[in-house]
Amino acid sequence: MTSKRTLPVFVFFLLLGALHSLSFAPDPLPTRVLPYLELITLAILIYQLNQRPLWSARFKVALAFGLGNFALGLYWVFISLHVYGELPSFLAGLAVLLFAATLSLFYVAIALLQLWFSPASPPRQGGQALINALLWASLWTLLEWFRGTFLTGFPWLNIGYAHLDGPLAGWAPVLGAYGVGWMAVFTAAALANFFQLHRHPEKQSSQPKAPGWQTNIVLILAFILNLGALFLHGWTWSDPKGEPFFVRLTQGNVPQSMKFDPQRFEEGVQTYYELASLPPKEDSAAPQLIILPETVVPVFQDRLPAEFWQRWTQLAQTQDSTLIMGLPLFQHPDTEDSQPAAASRQQGHYTNSAVAIDGTTTAWDIMQLNLRHRYDKHHLVPFGEFVPPGFGWFIELLNIPLGNFQRGTLGQPPFELLNQHIAPDICYEDVFGEEIIQSVRPQANGQAGANLLVNLSNLGWFGDTWALRQHLQISRMRALETARPMLRATNTGMTAVIDPDGLVRALLPQHTVGVLDVEVQGFEGLTPYVRWGNIMVLGLSLLLIAILGPSHRRQRFKTSA
Repeated sequence: MTSKRTLPVFVFFLLLGALHSLSFAPDPLPTRVLPYLELITLAILIYQLNQRPLWSARFKVALAFGLGNFALGLYWVFISLHVYGELPSFLAGLAVLLFAATLSLFYVAIALLQLWFSPASPPRQGGQALINALLWASLWTLLEWFRGTFLTGFPWLNIGYAHLDGPLAGWAPVLGAYGVGWMAVFTAAALANFFQLHRHPEKQSSQPKAPGWQTNIVLILAFILNLGALFLHGWTWSDPKGEPFFVRLTQGNVPQSMKFDPQRFEEGVQTYYELASLPPKEDSAAPQLIILPETVVPVFQDRLPAEFWQRWTQLAQTQDSTLIMGLPLFQHPDTEDSQPAAASRQQGHYTNSAVAIDGTTTAWDIMQLNLRHRYDKHHLVPFGEFVPPGFGWFIELLNIPLGNFQRGTLGQPPFELLNQHIAPDICYEDVFGEEIIQSVRPQANGQAGANLLVNLSNLGWFGDTWALRQHLQISRMRALETARPMLRATNTGMTAVIDPDGLVRALLPQHTVGVLDVEVQGFEGLTPYVRWGNIMVLGLSLLLIAILGPSHRRQRFKTSA
């Protein structure tokens, strides 16, 4: 009988995990539904795990939920491998399943560790329910953080991102995405335990009846934490800095097949040149800053003639504007690099970078990297920008122009432009909030931190998929954590202006060609998360586990004895 029930149970939790994955970006579901969908599906999972005191049962449930969550939530990896990497569909699908299974092991670890620290039976009293919920939240947060740092980290689909449009978003400037995740798991566990206590009251008949507030204490505390988040969400964490100015964000929707085709890449570059050259809608709204996406010029700067770069410098002069563009840079062994952030790098290397070009920049400056403003990507993408040791065989199966880029240093100084400090990051980097805050903090040399964040991305590798909308949600979280505007210039989407409160003020439809001319304002002031990073939520989680875990296990052994 048990073996006959295993498959339906596995399928149920597989589908529950798939439903959970829909909460990380709008469409197909509306935005306002996402945080509540995440809480309900997670509460069901925790309730069911609380009913299972056997290690093997928990393993299967957590694995199935994780597979459903990550296989559907990250299905767009298949597009990159099969459509653009030309990997056979069977192998691409297998790679996605193996990737999802690997990530699911973190959920398995959470479920098993929670069982290790918890009583053998589900909570029967309010105090037990509170400890149960605290352990779930703390263990989930620590394992999610570990997933986001281990082997360079992959924090995509962090639970906190599902709550950008819910009450718990108010905790983001204080505790960051992991703190929002802690609050979400605690709330889901509180719901699960509340249902447990009131679903089986007959099992408590042999115990003295506790006052109602004690029975419901875990739900009361969850309500208080959500109410506190609403209060924090109305708090002003930063103030305007300097004068507003107009910025142009460009989206060329250049196909990957054109972008990296040596015979056609000039067509793609020309598209962006024309977008940057467009006249403003009004003379009073002329952009002083024009931002182009990651690798908008997909060729090393020294492999292009001086005439190519002269066109761009003349464009900056004509538009009376500064251009920020993404391009790969090659540093020759005999080139003297004046960029402070790159002073410790070896000569003769190449980077995925962003540079600023204005009317005073010459073609020679660009070709010889004699640039005042340059940012080299620090957090590189495994398999895309560097090949992990032992995976050369896998790379040989793909038809994707990959490379081993060198890393830029962490905390490179922002660009000083228009009386603002502007911090660029490139594509995948804004997934790591603990790294983004390094540019917002005051610099070691006393220079002020960033007033504006700029993300240059090219998600063309993932087609018209959820990846684009999920990435926009992640950028919104970075704006909330830092109380800074986030400007996103992307190749295929989602190009947007995000205000310091995490709300999208302007947005281009994905997979369209166009520009956003928007007035923006720099901000200054440090949120608690910028000051302290993940220390507070990780320290709280470790402290709670250290206090509650051993005492709970001692209680368990006394009961069994």
